[in-house]
Amino acid sequence: MTKDMTQGKPLKLILAFSIPLLIGNIFQQFYNMVDSIIVGQFIGEEALAAVGATGSMVFLVIGFCNGIASGFGVMISQAFGAGDKKRLRNYVAVALMLSAVVMVVLTGVTMVTTEPLLHLMRTPENIMDGASSYLMIIYGGLGATLYYNVLSCILRGVGDSRTPLYFLIVSSLLNVVLDLLFVITFHMGVAGAGLATVIAQGVSAVLCLIYMFKKFPMLRLEKSDFRCRWYTVVQMFSVGLPMALQFSITAVGVMILQSAINDFGSTVVASYTAASKVENLSTQIMITLGAAMATYCGQNMGAGRFDRVKEGVRQSYIIVLGAVGVAVFVSAVCGESIVRWFISNPSEEVLAYATTYLHTISWYFVFLAFLFLYRNVLQGLGNGILPMLCGVAEMVVRTIIAFTLTGKWGYMAICMASPLAWIAACIPLWLCYQIQIRDPQRWFLRKRTVRA
Repeated sequence: MTKDMTQGKPLKLILAFSIPLLIGNIFQQFYNMVDSIIVGQFIGEEALAAVGATGSMVFLVIGFCNGIASGFGVMISQAFGAGDKKRLRNYVAVALMLSAVVMVVLTGVTMVTTEPLLHLMRTPENIMDGASSYLMIIYGGLGATLYYNVLSCILRGVGDSRTPLYFLIVSSLLNVVLDLLFVITFHMGVAGAGLATVIAQGVSAVLCLIYMFKKFPMLRLEKSDFRCRWYTVVQMFSVGLPMALQFSITAVGVMILQSAINDFGSTVVASYTAASKVENLSTQIMITLGAAMATYCGQNMGAGRFDRVKEGVRQSYIIVLGAVGVAVFVSAVCGESIVRWFISNPSEEVLAYATTYLHTISWYFVFLAFLFLYRNVLQGLGNGILPMLCGVAEMVVRTIIAFTLTGKWGYMAICMASPLAWIAACIPLWLCYQIQIRDPQRWFLRKRTVRA
């Protein structure tokens, strides 16, 4: 069912919309963690390092897909908030067509550049083959990932955050079964883990597509809806591309940092991989709030209710504080125990590196929480440029640290790279929101889309 977020109490609406998203995000992390857990426990530390060494490269491309999908979802939420069903269907149709173009281009580029990038990042030779095999399979299945994200964002754009959750649960369970089958029974190594992920994502995409056309009359597309006008393409990409580039630019910074991590050897790579999984798990409430606020702000912008945007942001501070508390508890208190999930009989050295990282970043989670909040609020209002530029700031900070400070600070430079990048991005996002929300007629109203 759809959810109109232009009426009712903002905090209640945001929480109600966020809960299915949160459960879905946790399952998404579970989905990703299963690969690492099974690989680490049943193949070994080097195999875990191989999967971990690909993390930034996967984030580069999957983040681009997520950004494109989120941008399309913002446009759809604005059309839904404005009550313009004709424009809504046209946006959905154009989103599906543009996704096919993006899929073909990304698949071709990534398949060609995988091994050169791994060498450029100075991936240790003992994990090179495993990392390459895993990436080739993940990139070969980009279509499944992209369409699942696009279809999920379409459903969320009209206020349905529950259905993508149900399908994600199904695919997560399928992923576990396939992981066990391919890795343990068929002995396919890290390639089996990648194949399981792609198949599970494909199932999610198909289920979302069938459900969308069957259950939402307003989304049943006709031939006329597939008229791809140039200005519609420009509108869709004007929001989607900056969001996609923001993810990818941030990922480039992570890739550069990963190359510095690789220089420390496979033990540190494995430690950082496990710690990063804990970090991702601990920050899910922050990520969920951001996604919910993008939809909330998009619908209310479409309806011209900027007063509700401001009130929703103010009330969301309560969730932000709770999210920070949970993240600190999971990372700083439970971190070492969770790290043990990924590696059987981890050495004291591995645990020391992982816990040092988690304890360090925990002090800075408040900046990350507000970063997710303001980035998504601005994107929901159609401002994709500044979040993209802040992604550049994150990349620059990580690059500076990777090339200048690892020699002086050693591993502690790795631990401080993300916190300093969060601060560099959070402050300008906060300032921009404070300036623009005071005069929304000037900054946002002119961006509202009125043509079908």
